[in-house]
Amino acid sequence: MTFATVAVIGAGLIGSSIARAAREKGACGAVRIFDASPAVRDRARALGLGHVCDTGADAVSGADLVILATPIGAMGAAAADVAAALSEGAVLTDVGSTKRAVIDALAAHAPAHAFVIPGHPIAGTEQSGPDAGFASLFENRWTILTPLDDPRPAYAEAVAKLAAFWEALGARIEIMDADRHDLVLAITSHVPHLIAFNIVATAEDLETVTESEIVKYSAGGFRDFTRLAASDPTMWRDVFLSNREAVLEILGRFTEDLAALQRAIRWGDGEALHDLFTRARRMRREVIEAGQDTAAPNWGRDQSGGDGA
Repeated sequence: MTFATVAVIGAGLIGSSIARAAREKGACGAVRIFDASPAVRDRARALGLGHVCDTGADAVSGADLVILATPIGAMGAAAADVAAALSEGAVLTDVGSTKRAVIDALAAHAPAHAFVIPGHPIAGTEQSGPDAGFASLFENRWTILTPLDDPRPAYAEAVAKLAAFWEALGARIEIMDADRHDLVLAITSHVPHLIAFNIVATAEDLETVTESEIVKYSAGGFRDFTRLAASDPTMWRDVFLSNREAVLEILGRFTEDLAALQRAIRWGDGEALHDLFTRARRMRREVIEAGQDTAAPNWGRDQSGGDGA
């Protein structure tokens, strides 16, 4: 047990998975849950995710770890809602996939007596809501912590304690600068999702091919794009708006590389195409060797294959 009481604000996929994992693995003594939606709170009660509170203040009162698991655009409002009720020495963290915007939001509301330690578990699926969560979501997945420049000796202890909590849920820990995190996630998650959203929308708008044909003949490539494109629209809207600089930087590089690929196809440059495809294939092998996916055929992705934001 790393914390006596954990308060989870937001009972979606990540929040509900944290609640399930923390209880199943004994990472804390008690779990409290609050969600701004009464319907979600009712569902969380029905699922037995923890002690469900009707206000954020009730959920965080006396808790030594508070996890904001809301969409990024709601982080500031969530922090403001619970700030006055945070206990002395409480750890305030989050699960957002962009960190600079979240740091700014939390810094504007968190009281001086709390320890703000932004975080991001790189785990998830395209599903959403309290029913989508499962306790094994974080096993062998990375959780990135982006600590602030806080000189208090107790702050370092709080970071170590939060890392131990995530490790108890099965995660591996990486400490990273917030701006570096946002750039890395722009290429590994944000831009790939943006491409998926766009290519699926393009297919839907294509007048020369019917929608029934697209659905009927969806091979592996397009099928996997639709899996990413099925992700929560609110969450991803907030991701792109809050991490716009890093996303635009990566999109600029991607656009240049795509133009080079277009020229190679136009001029029949098979050698350039082969070289690019070989490099890309090598990257796939490295992902498998790092334990981030399996080489086993999987014609219908299961939950454990989710890539998170």
